[in-house]
Amino acid sequence: MKIKYFSDTDTALVEFSGRKVAETKEINENIYIDLDTFGNLVAMTIEHARKQASLPHLSYEQIEKELPNKSLQRTAKSRR
Repeated sequence: MKIKYFSDTDTALVEFSGRKVAETKEINENIYIDLDTFGNLVAMTIEHARKQASLPHLSYEQIEKELPNKSLQRTAKSRR
């Protein structure tokens, strides 16, 4: 994923993949999404990005799936 900000037009472009864009849909007057031929999200354009997306406060957080506690799994198996 890439996020590009064009300060001269206050536009943010969020690229989710490098696939070819087949269709662009207007979500509202400031947000557009680009889709590939299968309807998968390729990119999103945000006009007036500083206001629409709180761009100065951009952060990224990756959330990992928690694995169940192995000791709980053993306990459940031994009860059977």
